[in-house]
Amino acid sequence: MMNKSFCLCLLAFFAALIIGPPLSRAETPVEKVTHYANTRLIQFAADTVIVDAVKAENSKGKTLDQIRKADEKWMTTAGLDDVMKGMMTSPVGKHLLEIRDMYPFLREIFLVDNQGANIAMSEKTSDYWQGDEAKFQKSFDKGVGTVFVDDVRFDRSTKAFLAHVSVPVIESDRAIGVLVFGVDMDKFWLIPADQLK
Repeated sequence: MMNKSFCLCLLAFFAALIIGPPLSRAETPVEKVTHYANTRLIQFAADTVIVDAVKAENSKGKTLDQIRKADEKWMTTAGLDDVMKGMMTSPVGKHLLEIRDMYPFLREIFLVDNQGANIAMSEKTSDYWQGDEAKFQKSFDKGVGTVFVDDVRFDRSTKAFLAHVSVPVIESDRAIGVLVFGVDMDKFWLIPADQLK
């Protein structure tokens, strides 16, 4: 006769085979997009065309007063003026459009300088100055540079529920600007993780 402890071990072994390993906790949409930002989107911020554009803009030495005046004009301008068009048709603006067009879940991309002022964009943003918003402040992080995923909100400029995902543009281990992606979470969530490129 088999002893009792051996029988219990055998029973536990077969139960584990039938039931299988414990299920892991499902990844939330924010966790999924944060992982993607840290592994893929962050790579775009290292593109030479992006780093060079930020360095060039930072060297202009704009004052906060100049930025705020430009922001007021931006928000009262219907459609696109020449400055806005220039941000979309510049080499870095075209580069952002190319990136956006590669991914169906990216609704907009824009690049800002070390004060949060727009440098380039794939679409017109709601405002020119992002410096007073979490998407800039949390990612720039006083020059430390951090990946930041904002809350999902309805975005007026793209008319979609977006999570703004901000990745720092880094030079010499310091943040010099921020690259912001408007991720359409409905579309992003439907793509299996193993199909994200």
